[in-house]
Amino acid sequence: MKNSNQNLTEREDLILQAVVQTFITDAEPVGSRSIVKRYSLDFSAATVRNVMSDLEEAGYLEQLHTSSGRVPTDAGYRYYVDHLMRVQKLTLQERARIEQDMSQRLSDADEVMRQTSQLLAMLSHQTGIVEMPDKEHALTRSIELLPIGESRAAMLISDSYGRVRTIIVNLETAITREGLQELSRFLNDQLRGVAVDSLASALQNRSRALLDEHRETASQAMALLNMVPEDQPAHYFLEGATQLFEQPEFHNVDRAREVFTILEDREVLTELLRNTLSASDRQGTTVVIGSESQRPGMEAISFVVAPYSVGEERVGMIGVIGPKRMPYSRLTAVVDYTASTLSRFLTRIAS
Repeated sequence: MKNSNQNLTEREDLILQAVVQTFITDAEPVGSRSIVKRYSLDFSAATVRNVMSDLEEAGYLEQLHTSSGRVPTDAGYRYYVDHLMRVQKLTLQERARIEQDMSQRLSDADEVMRQTSQLLAMLSHQTGIVEMPDKEHALTRSIELLPIGESRAAMLISDSYGRVRTIIVNLETAITREGLQELSRFLNDQLRGVAVDSLASALQNRSRALLDEHRETASQAMALLNMVPEDQPAHYFLEGATQLFEQPEFHNVDRAREVFTILEDREVLTELLRNTLSASDRQGTTVVIGSESQRPGMEAISFVVAPYSVGEERVGMIGVIGPKRMPYSRLTAVVDYTASTLSRFLTRIAS
């Protein structure tokens, strides 16, 4: 067998590209005659058949049955993505749709990201995924305490992404409305701009430097912050999963069940996608094909993923999940443009 990382000849490039594009469109093994006819090639079906045989020997194509045509292997898709694919440009209408849908939800980052996952699913006809930012990236904008009866209060914590978290706390001793307002002012003076997930520890560190007259207020504030439950780990919005199972690759019940189980395991999927981006030497959109994920059960799936940022800091990723027979040229453009737009809008929300 030839080395599957070698550079191919111009003719081999042409035939491999034709096979990949035809299989992406038709979802059927590709024969030499169909290649000649569809692409109006200047050489015969016999010549194409010989080249396809060479590509099979090199590991780029495989023949599922002796009497059938050939389909791309993971190595064939990889060579196509890295060397043959031209990223398709989005139309002006598609760009405008992405901008418009995001701009309608600028008051809340969660809504922007939920809408982004829906957009990705709609534009790709695959499954759209948007990872929520780690809570360590969310900074406190304001803390407000409101009385609820004599011994309970509502703590409203708004963050730099426009989200407001409401926690009901039980008061050890009754605090007047004026007392709660004083506590709110104290918390905002001390903790505005602090990461939401480290409020209690930040206040504990700062309380050591407070004057004596503020120590009682700090003690009351600490008691309240210690009642705030820990958030669940940041995960993702996932839309369009049913579109994935409409693809012919997943009509097999066992394969569909295997993939669905992975999509449902949020921690595993989030870790997989994060590792994909951290291991990639690309700064933008990354394509992971089938077995490259090194995760059992994912051999029939590919990812097109890209990071998004707030300011200069990466805080999450977005992407499209689908069968290996995906239109990578178009989806790379969709994911790349959507990621850059999401970065711009989240930076605006957080500023």
